[in-house]
Amino acid sequence: MATPRYLTKSRFKQALECPTKLYYTGKPEYLNTALDDSFLAALAEGGYQVGALACLMYPGGVEVDDIGHAAQLARTQALLARENVTIYEAAFAHDGLFVRVDVLRKTGNSVELIEVKAKSYDPGEVRGLRGARGAISPGYLPYLQDVAFQRFVAGLQCPQFEFRAFLLLADKSATATVDGLNQLFPIHRGGGRTTVTRPVDGVDLGAPLLAAVPVDIEVQEILSGTLDVVGVEMAFADAVAHLASAYQSDQRLGPVPSKACGNCEFKAENLPGAGEPRSGFHECWRQALGWEDRDFDSPTVLDLWKFTKKRELIQQGKLKLEQLVPADVGFDSSEPGTGGMTPKHRQWYQCSGTWPGGGDFYFDATGMAAAMRKWRYPYHFIDFETSAVAIPFRRGQRPYETVAFQFSHHVMRAGGRVEHLHQCLEVDPGVDPTLPFLRQLKAALSADSGTIFRWATHENTVLNQLRARLLDEADPAPDRDELVAFIESITTRKVDGVEIAGPRSMVDLCKLAELHYFHPSTKGSSSLKKVLPALMQSSDFLRDLYGQPVYGTTAMPSQNHEEPMVWWRSVNGLVADPYDLLPPVFGHLSSLELAALEAGADQSLQAGGAAMAAYARLQFEQIEQIERGALKDALLRYCELDTLAMVMTVQAWRGFQKGN
Repeated sequence: MATPRYLTKSRFKQALECPTKLYYTGKPEYLNTALDDSFLAALAEGGYQVGALACLMYPGGVEVDDIGHAAQLARTQALLARENVTIYEAAFAHDGLFVRVDVLRKTGNSVELIEVKAKSYDPGEVRGLRGARGAISPGYLPYLQDVAFQRFVAGLQCPQFEFRAFLLLADKSATATVDGLNQLFPIHRGGGRTTVTRPVDGVDLGAPLLAAVPVDIEVQEILSGTLDVVGVEMAFADAVAHLASAYQSDQRLGPVPSKACGNCEFKAENLPGAGEPRSGFHECWRQALGWEDRDFDSPTVLDLWKFTKKRELIQQGKLKLEQLVPADVGFDSSEPGTGGMTPKHRQWYQCSGTWPGGGDFYFDATGMAAAMRKWRYPYHFIDFETSAVAIPFRRGQRPYETVAFQFSHHVMRAGGRVEHLHQCLEVDPGVDPTLPFLRQLKAALSADSGTIFRWATHENTVLNQLRARLLDEADPAPDRDELVAFIESITTRKVDGVEIAGPRSMVDLCKLAELHYFHPSTKGSSSLKKVLPALMQSSDFLRDLYGQPVYGTTAMPSQNHEEPMVWWRSVNGLVADPYDLLPPVFGHLSSLELAALEAGADQSLQAGGAAMAAYARLQFEQIEQIERGALKDALLRYCELDTLAMVMTVQAWRGFQKGN
């Protein structure tokens, strides 16, 4: 018998993003850059531990761990025959719909339906789940739609029960009152399944860290509202029935091109060649717009960097960047001033492919020179890797508090000599790395007064968070004041709305790239992962230096490369991205899957997602020593490349200045 094509929670979520996705999902012939197995994302956020802790908040439950939909449904119905029961992973189905409920508590005919999410929630927030204007907050809407769908399906199957809905979230106002709480939930993988061992009864879990938020009002609002299904507003029940019917019959709904197409998991970067997975995005735009293969050769408005009006342009039929005029992006045709490019400059350069001075790229030598005159040798380049999980590592910490566990440190001397001088990786299970991290960083940067460089705001934000934690410690470390003074000396922070910069405040190279450097291959982005490959293509200095086996020698020492490394390599006529020259952190994942992890919906995964997941594995998963060592080596090499990439950036810019 064929397996029923149920519209499940995950399929419903996809359909809310774009109903056409239902046609592509689950088909191996289509490219899917999402993590089909969400293990790493859930691990990085602490989702597995939250789920296990939730069960301990509602003890004595029965887990529906049967294999197959039919067995799960039968087991659930048998348990619901009891007068009072708590069920983990209860199953409900009705007319092509199927859901599993994280925690269900039945008392007589009253049933609490509890959806567990590894998302933070502050009970003290005045607006709660609502935005400033009273509407459901976009940040919570997907979770509320999820629980509403469960409530809908369960109510259809069991109309005799009175359901109440809850979201169980990580309480940001709570503080762990015991040490090592996270270590009580080790993760095991095997047989295609991931399981979490829950502590035995009687283990002290301390004060509650999860908050049960009643959401009946929001759920009812969603159930009585409408959903947009390929441009048609339908009542919730009608929309669900329509989606389920389309999925069961394998009918493609739509498509309707929108700005969301840019982040579609079924979108290939380029037209697939023979033998490559099919691209749902290209099929959608062919069908909806009548495009031919040559139409995809031109950049589209989906590529436009940080542009907020893509929807309006698509509605006007302006789909290709070459179709736009300056007014479409609000550009006034001016050249960059003394302060460098504005976002409008970068957007228009993307559209037009032209910029002041012509050439293959734009480099503002004057603006960059003005910035560089403020720098002092030796130059220090630092990069952090951090984690933020729902269940704290130690007493006194809150859910999703930042944990800094790794840094890399390169130095450039006045004569041009480059050294990978220091690194730190603190990953012992259950050990808080904060103080060792800060002490080693202070020692690495305190030998001189040279300029310190970071890329973007992450390092500054992390250090300010660690400063606040140090000041809040009830039992402070003996060197607390020294560490706080060190942090204040190299960071920028706001006090009563006034920005205060330390005397040695870090220089943000990302901001300088945004103001003074534009290469069309970056598609407007100033991300280091985009800027470095562009510089490798365009810098003669980088080609001449790193095309030789110099890195990892006494001339350019490395902490992790025992054999000389050639970073500039030509592959099929193109310069290879240096990050592609390292083995992946997770060898079993493709580069597309890693990209999906890095670009996860949760903001905590926007940078360093693979590193966060690797740290979580080293903390919570029972893995062999060989694999543990491989993960640590990979983390060290990737973080080292992050700071080397910053060195390369400054070297390339200096080379451009000499050329000018």
